[in-house]
Amino acid sequence: MRRLSLLFILLAPALIICTAQKTSIAGFDKNDAEAQSATEKKFDANISAANIDSYLKTLSAFPHNVGTAQDAANVQYILDKFKSWGYDAHIETFYVLFPTPKTRLLEMTGSKYFKATLAENVVKEDVSTSQKNQLPTYNAYSPDGDVTAELVFVNYGVPADYDRLSRLGIDVKGKIVIAKYGHSWRGIKPKVAQEHGAIGCIIYSDPEGDGYYQGDVYPKGSYRPGTGVQRGSVEDMPIYPGDPLTPGVGATKDAKRLTREEATNLLKIPVLPISYDDALPLLQSLQGPVAPADWRGALPITYHVGPSINKVHLKLAFNWDMKPVNDVIATMKGSEFPDEWIMRGNHHDAWVNGAADPLSGQSAMMEEARSIGELAKTGWKPKRTIMYCAWDGEEPGLLGSTEYVETHADELQKKLVLYINSDNTGRGFLGASGSHALENAFTEIAKDVTDPQTGVNVFERSKMNAVINAGTTKAKNELLAKKTFTLGALGSGSDYSPFFQHIGVPSLDIGFGGEDNGGEYHSIYDTYDMFKRFKDPKMEYGVALAKTAGRATLRFADADILPFDFRSLQTTIAKYATEVITLADDMREATSVENKLIKEKAYSIADNVTYPLLPPVAKEEVPYLDFSPLQNAVNELQKNADSLSRYMSNASLTDAEKNLLNTKLYQAEQQLLTKDGLPRRGWYRHTIYAPGFYTGYGVKTLPGIREAIEQRNWKEAQEQISITANAINKFSAYLGSAAK
Repeated sequence: MRRLSLLFILLAPALIICTAQKTSIAGFDKNDAEAQSATEKKFDANISAANIDSYLKTLSAFPHNVGTAQDAANVQYILDKFKSWGYDAHIETFYVLFPTPKTRLLEMTGSKYFKATLAENVVKEDVSTSQKNQLPTYNAYSPDGDVTAELVFVNYGVPADYDRLSRLGIDVKGKIVIAKYGHSWRGIKPKVAQEHGAIGCIIYSDPEGDGYYQGDVYPKGSYRPGTGVQRGSVEDMPIYPGDPLTPGVGATKDAKRLTREEATNLLKIPVLPISYDDALPLLQSLQGPVAPADWRGALPITYHVGPSINKVHLKLAFNWDMKPVNDVIATMKGSEFPDEWIMRGNHHDAWVNGAADPLSGQSAMMEEARSIGELAKTGWKPKRTIMYCAWDGEEPGLLGSTEYVETHADELQKKLVLYINSDNTGRGFLGASGSHALENAFTEIAKDVTDPQTGVNVFERSKMNAVINAGTTKAKNELLAKKTFTLGALGSGSDYSPFFQHIGVPSLDIGFGGEDNGGEYHSIYDTYDMFKRFKDPKMEYGVALAKTAGRATLRFADADILPFDFRSLQTTIAKYATEVITLADDMREATSVENKLIKEKAYSIADNVTYPLLPPVAKEEVPYLDFSPLQNAVNELQKNADSLSRYMSNASLTDAEKNLLNTKLYQAEQQLLTKDGLPRRGWYRHTIYAPGFYTGYGVKTLPGIREAIEQRNWKEAQEQISITANAINKFSAYLGSAAK
């Protein structure tokens, strides 16, 4: 599901150049560090690009969406591989709501009739594009619907676009909207349209985003051809992911289920994705104002906002079936701490063939697991239990991982030390996000993996990419001065979400990209042939991913003292606190100035007389919020994080003290959870990180506070300051007790 974009890579973490000989590994004493280094060299030597290629070719040979026979065949293939490598492996099955289309009709009536093809053209150079059993182009969890109305263009369909429409005098109530893919997760577009009274939503891929405007289209290049369509889920995952009918509990056969009408993460208006070839006649029918300059795409038309001169008819119906999702769970039991688990995961289901998304990551993970299996054959055993998980049903809504977490939540909170995730991966630069207590440990890991194209470490290469692409001299200097890998904050879009944001397990999400951009995402063109030509032809970055994630797995499995450093997390939380305080101050000043301009009729006086805009509506002034509880909590956290760090460096700790400390360390982040979760979406319980209510994949940090301010809910903002401060204080006291 996750899509690594060039923008994501350009914002990649800053890295430090380090060519000195490694003398230590965080969490290991000197002798153990030398043994660990030797183990990792053996692990590296076992990794084979040819094996990754073989797994990828086999798993992507046929379409294999959720509930199909080919999905089951791929599950058996993965299971058999893990067993052959010495793992105790089994399948865990859940039963989920997964709709597939039975009726799809999009037509334009009136002065010019048009019927959308809703089909992707076969590419004769790639036989996979002509296979049977391809899932049609649709948005999973769109409701059934039969609506006819005028069409309105809403740009990317995010809240700010509707503010712009309001000034243009355009109301979408009772209309069908058409939005471009991009700038938010796709499910946000119909969600916001629904909130504004629209009765249907069409989402199209403009060639400016990932089509001919960016480069040659498939098969000449990797970009989206004219009939290419991005499938995808529109389940409202910022409310809760997983099976819509069993929120908070595992979707076992006998689980109590909601009705579809009761499921709060299902939308109410029909939604359909289309290609830019199908979008062109619809956009040509639009009248009304010319679209603002930053709304216009790359189609050969003048973009208008609408409404359309003709009416659009959208009719959708679905098979609302219960389908099995099959997770493969493979375990290598720890020799000393079998009840402390390191879990590594990647999903295996796809919308069609899914060579890039997700099988590039799945294949790398499998080779990583095989290499660790080879180590075990030599007599090496991990101190902690290692688990490899191939998740099913990620594409429709993180189904397999969420149901697994909800089923085993209590046990996972007691035993799971770290969850390490990957998804689609490509060629170029290392990107990673996760709990910021992992930054220092991950910095060391990134220095020890060599970039296959340049010969420097992946740490150094990503740093230089970030420096070169920084916008200002000041930013370049700041990045050059950074000495750690700055992990990104986790939002949503892949299987780490239930582990991290629901039960508070420290998590990492790792991948490569930036040199492999294209438009195959969620289309029939995401094939093995495409991947071999344009993504990672030699599978060398699959090898780099296996080495990077494998090191994280091995180091946390064998560390004497788990290498969490909560000073980094404290520094990050302090930064977020400063951001929300600044957000409120800036909003206060901006609101005051805007209201003054409105009162003095500045917008009317300065407006274009020929094409006038309505003035903005005056907003409530921003009150002064009391941030002192948050500031005091952050300050106290610094003291306790420093105290714990000093305690962890005590060379005289006994084995018993280390064991007790380790349990305290990996369960620490659970203290940042709140019982009731975030407002209006209690499934998300982490007070520091969550997917945005109106961004989806995009993260909101200190989400309760930040989103209340953004939504101008001042009472809730003050309440969330208190709730978040209390969680930080609880976390801080926990760290202080661990140091004693």
